Amino acid sequence: MNEVIKLLKSHRSIRKFQDRSVEEEKIKMIIEAAQCASTSTFVQAYTIIRIRDMAIRKEIAKLSSDQIYVEKCPLFFVFCADLNRLDLACKINSTQMIEGYTESLIMATVDTALVAQNMMIGAEAMGLGGVYIGGLRNDPYKVCELLDIPKNVYPVFGMCLGYPDQDPETKPRLPLDVILKNDKYRIEKDEEKIREYDKLVSEYYSERTRGKRDDSWSKQVAEKMGNELRPHMREFLKSKGFEMK
Repeated sequence: MNEVIKLLKSHRSIRKFQDRSVEEEKIKMIIEAAQCASTSTFVQAYTIIRIRDMAIRKEIAKLSSDQIYVEKCPLFFVFCADLNRLDLACKINSTQMIEGYTESLIMATVDTALVAQNMMIGAEAMGLGGVYIGGLRNDPYKVCELLDIPKNVYPVFGMCLGYPDQDPETKPRLPLDVILKNDKYRIEKDEEKIREYDKLVSEYYSERTRGKRDDSWSKQVAEKMGNELRPHMREFLKSKGFEMK
């Protein structure tokens, strides 16, 4: 196994960090590496906001279901899907950007996810660890107000980074033959494989918590998908110019 594959397979979410600053040169290198991620037709439709103001961090932590590590981590970033800069490019070239198409939303969101994943991998390659914070979408209106986020831009998620102060095990992923299909989408054996996977995940949680957590992958998914998922997001996106035509 080469070092890149080994790094990718060792990913864990880190929520506890050493009381140690991350070197500015290292931060710069990580962000430059993130920028090298693939981007749809070279549009680079994302913006990364580094949050240094602790009052803003504290508010975002509160909005994100009181995830205290947003406030405590050495570095916190908000990743935004950004069409505003594309609008500017159109104006520079005396063209009007046609707004509101679903494809634009997808394009910007995918670009943002790719640059963020590059950033996480780059950080881990330099001895850092981190965790994504989707909870800021609990109240995206307030986040936009806090960060002065304009029209045609929306916050997709946050990211905590720093030197790890914990060493959790990697979570077992779904079996390869569940997520990898050949030629056509077939699900004949998926339920059987997922039930087997549930047992593996249950064992992981039991060992990690010394028997205090009885859980499985399908149980977690059922609890999540059996409830409304941030129903405010559609109207919020429309309010930011992502009308999904």
